[in-house]
Order: sequence, then structure tokens, then C-alpha cells
Amino acid sequence: MRAYKARGRFLKRQMMRRIPQDISGTAFDVIVIGAGINGACIARDAATRGLRVLLLDKGDLSCGTTSWSTRLIHGGLRYLEHGELGLVRESLRERETLLRIAPHLVRPLPLLLPIYEGARRGPLTIRAGMLAYDLLSPGKTLPRHRMLSRAEALQHTPVLEAKGLRGAALFHDAQVEYAERLVFENALSALRRGARILTYARVERLLSERGRVAGVEFTDLLGGGGRHTAHAPLVVNVAGPWVDEVLAGAGDAGGVEKLIGGTKGSHIVVASFPGAPETALYIEAQADARPFFIIPWDEKLLVGTTDEMFTGDLERVEAGTAEIEYLIGETNRAIPSARLTRASVLYAYAGVRPLPFIRAREEGGITRRHFIRESRFGGLFSIVGGKLTTSRSLSEQAVEMLFERLERRVPACTTARELLPGAATAAGEGFHAYAESFPSWSGLPAKSSSRLLKIYGTRAEEVCRLAAEHAELREPISEETGSIGAEVVFAFRHELAETLGDCLLRRTLVGLDSSAGTDAVESAARLSRKFLGWDKRRAACEVEDYLRYVERFHVKKTEARL
Repeated sequence: MRAYKARGRFLKRQMMRRIPQDISGTAFDVIVIGAGINGACIARDAATRGLRVLLLDKGDLSCGTTSWSTRLIHGGLRYLEHGELGLVRESLRERETLLRIAPHLVRPLPLLLPIYEGARRGPLTIRAGMLAYDLLSPGKTLPRHRMLSRAEALQHTPVLEAKGLRGAALFHDAQVEYAERLVFENALSALRRGARILTYARVERLLSERGRVAGVEFTDLLGGGGRHTAHAPLVVNVAGPWVDEVLAGAGDAGGVEKLIGGTKGSHIVVASFPGAPETALYIEAQADARPFFIIPWDEKLLVGTTDEMFTGDLERVEAGTAEIEYLIGETNRAIPSARLTRASVLYAYAGVRPLPFIRAREEGGITRRHFIRESRFGGLFSIVGGKLTTSRSLSEQAVEMLFERLERRVPACTTARELLPGAATAAGEGFHAYAESFPSWSGLPAKSSSRLLKIYGTRAEEVCRLAAEHAELREPISEETGSIGAEVVFAFRHELAETLGDCLLRRTLVGLDSSAGTDAVESAARLSRKFLGWDKRRAACEVEDYLRYVERFHVKKTEARL
């Protein structure tokens, strides 16, 4: 999936130089291709340990698979079925780490797992899985599981289908409501440690010298299509579903082995309804016995996911009609009072998991473990697999391998204990204490101040300072979310946003509201004209491109006027 395309009408706009003049002469230690969660974490770890890092992406930060996930930080209860105890243990450990270093973005999430007669997974299987889940996470801060009787399950969640219900398991994982912000904060941390980050920079080919990688050649997609080169003795290909495409530009460097055999996961977003569950549900689907989630999310409900092989156009991945009907039907079976229809779907989205290529294997059985594949061409590494939960540990492993190839002493990794930028407080009082005091001095309505904390953490203070400069910047751009005008300006001035899509979908997150941001796009464009110097033509083009992009979410398009 691409971030919405900035067409030729934008390319001649007046803007600060995006590509540093000295880029080709800078001696980087490592170039990271792909700015999803894994690429951003690798850049952060490498820069924190003193490496000179260049992070490139042909779109925006987190504009691919990361944005289209189920937004969970979880141990992978289902992975126990496939005997992947090591992956579950790693995931549970990393869940605790993220709860500690990013408490503003990653929060505990209770889940209820109902058990029905005739289900593939009966009470004994579920109980055994729950016990293993607890045993594999010693020292965890989240509550241990509880097994509930039929009556207790219905008391806990009265809207559950009662017919055939035998009981339930109540356990905890974690949710990253805005996965895009987790990526950004890792990228920001890398930037503060000296990394260079260039979005809309598409790698065209890998450079080589004497059988080793020597750097990359890339195109600036926003600066007139100019070609540039960057040099480094190591290149990490973290392009997700596009890993094989990057290797295709490597010539002999990539070889002929196919690495990625991605599967598509689709989700639907619906408005909360009377009696909607307050606890996330993890349910075995009746149609195919595959577990899926119904999750309270962003004051709505997120339902997903599917799992089917994908061989189509990676630049336009959409939830299929059959997938949407499947998720609607299974939700209605689990919660009869929901009575969802196609009209109930606010929007749908889909992404492709960068899983390893395996011939003739059931989609759900493909491992979610990550692999680091070193090319026979020296200095080139490709990351296969990986997920939100284990992105930090993956980066630790990858960066230590980079130091070994550079034949340097490996410094200690500190990313497991260093707080992400939005969790750090000047007074050291801890994020939760800071959050309690923030609304009283923010000067904003409760809805807006609460929203700022969820998006920016302690960096909300910077947004408030910007809002204090002009009354218009304190006004909401979205009544539904309470997001304010200062966030638009902040996204472009301080958070690497280049387009309205970057701003609304992956910085302010207004693009995740019930109308996919179409209620805020005109206001954002007007603010950009007034405070960022956009001309009327650019503003109109940005709005048009944004509306065209979100059509893929199956939302009703509103007419835009500037």
C-alpha cells in the first residue's frame, strides 16, 4: 500500500530542500529501507548505539502493513497451537517492555474468550493454553487469567450468544490504539540520536562494489523525481511485503529466492451500538474455526482479521466483499443484538503480512516468527516476518548483527529501558502522574486535552504551546475527535509530515474517525494555507488526493470546498 500519491502538480511547489546536498558524500554505516515498525525500531536501536543511519521509505512512516494491523501488543495465544513457545515467550516479554517504555500508547487490554459447544477448541484446550500463557510470562504486570462459568460469562458480557455457551476465559494482553504513533516515536528517537530520515524516497537499485553492497540509488518522489545516491557498507531491507521488489533492484545481490509469501488481513470498523461489549472478544469463527477479534477501539469497534494468500497489487490492498461479509456474519453470530449490515460498516481496511514464502501451507499455520536473511552479496540483509509486538527485540538482534559485520565492539542495547519521547517527563514524575495534571493547565476542553495525551503523550505540551500562539489553532478541526488546528501545523513543522495524508492518517490520526477524516480535510487544508504558506492550488490538490485515497476504505466521499 502506498501513501496517497503526490502527483506532478505538487512537484514544483516551493518548499525547503528535502534531500540534503551532502547526501551522496555522507558516509553512513547503515541504510535502512522501509519505515514501518521494524524499520523505525532498527533505525532507533542503531542510532542509539552510535551508528550513522539513513532511513528511507517510498511512502510515509508506517504507511504500509503497520497501519493496517489489528493494533494489538500480544503474546500470540494462537501461536501455542503451532508449538511456537519461543515466539510466545518473546512476545510476552516484549509486551511488558512496551507497556513500560510507551505507557501513553500501549495500554492493558482485557479479553474475553467464549467457549461454545462443538468448537474446535474446548474447555480443556483453552484452560491449558491459558496456563501456558501465564507460565511463559513470569513477572508480568498484567492480571493472570480467570476461567468463567457460563453464568459468569453472561454476567460479564450479557450480549454474548447464550446458545451453546459453556463458559469463557478472561485474560489480558495490550493494545496500541494508534500504531502509527508507535512508529513515529521510534523514528523521532532515531532522529534525535542523529539518524537521517527521508520519506517519499523510493529505492531504485542497490549499489555494489567488489561483491559487496555499497549503498542505494533512490528517487525523490516529492522533489521533481530527481535521482540521488547514498553510500553505506550495510543495507537492511525492511520493506515488508515489498522485500522481494527491493531485492529485484539488487541484481546479483538479491539472488532468485522468493522470500515473502504474504497473506492479507482485513478489518471492518463499525460504530458502537447499544450493549456493545466493553471488553474485547476473542472468538472462534463458526465458518472456519479461525479466531478473530471484536475490540473496543477509538470509541468504535474494530473487527478482524481475515487470513488469505495475496498475490495482487501491493499498492492497492482492499478488504474484499466476501471478507467484509464474513466479519459481519461472525460478529452477528457472536453478538446477535448487533444486527450489523453492510450499512453498519464505517470503513474497512486491509494489509499484507510480510510472512515467509512457504509452498502449499495453510495460511494460518505460517509462522509469525521473524528471520534475518543475509544475501550472498555481502552487507545486504532482508527482514522477513516480524510484528508490532516483537519489533524492538527484532531490532536488537539485527543491530548486533550489523556491528559484527562492521567488526566493531557491540555496545549494550538500551532500547528496552529507554522511554519513547512521549513517555518521558521533565520532572521525572512518570507518565501517569503527568497525565493526571495535564488537563488542568492545558487550557483546552477536556475532550481535546484527553485526545492530545493519547496521541502525543508528554509531547502534548509542545502542541499546547503552539496552540497558544493563535486562537484559530485552538479550535477543533474535527468535532468527533476533538483534534485541534495546532496539530496540523505541528505535524508539518515538527513531525516530518509532507502531505495531508501524512497529517491526518498517521500524525493527528483524525483520518481514523468515523468518516476517515473527510470531515476534517478541508479545515486542515485551510490551516495549511494560512500557517504553512500553501497556495490555493496545492491545497486543492492535496484535498483531492486525500479523498481519492480514502475511497478504498469504502466510505462515503464528501464534497470538498476550499
